[in-house]
Amino acid sequence: VQLVESGGGLVQPGGSLRLSCAASAFTFSSYIMSWYRQAPGKERELVASITTPGGRTAYTDSVKGRFTISRDNAKNMVNLQMNNLNVEDTAVYYCNAKGVNLDYGMDYWGKGTLVTVSS
Repeated sequence: VQLVESGGGLVQPGGSLRLSCAASAFTFSSYIMSWYRQAPGKERELVASITTPGGRTAYTDSVKGRFTISRDNAKNMVNLQMNNLNVEDTAVYYCNAKGVNLDYGMDYWGKGTLVTVSS
């Protein structure tokens, strides 16, 4: 099983980034996909989730209206479009997959991608 994040980097406040997570070796469509982040000295927090089936989304309050999570079950990809970034968004962003139905209890993590928001 692999979750590989990409798209992190350095961006100025107010800028945008698009994170992607490529999944392999599990039934992607049977998993709730989420993005978490961990800032220096802080606990890991849930940023956004997207269900399956249905594609219902949920966001932590601090990113509502700025971030958009999406998934492509045909390509086994989940993305996080991040707009109007601020310095508080600086963190390592992790892709997470949680199984549902027959895959309930399975929980996979990527290694993370660093997002730095700085002028």
